[in-house]
Amino acid sequence: MTTTLYSVTGMTCDHCVKAVTEELLQLDGVSQVAIDLPTGAVTVTSEQDLARDAVAAAVDEAGYALA
Repeated sequence: MTTTLYSVTGMTCDHCVKAVTEELLQLDGVSQVAIDLPTGAVTVTSEQDLARDAVAAAVDEAGYALA
């Protein structure tokens, strides 16, 4: 298992957190997503390292951006 910390900008509410979480959980191998809304910190647990481009695309699909 791999745990990686990302920073996401633009999230302001629980709906934002839900949208980002749902998109990230669709990535192959992702088993857990934890988001700290006040800081924008997103912790992703996955079976293997994820390509940053794939994570950025998932976050973008939710309407937000990696910092």
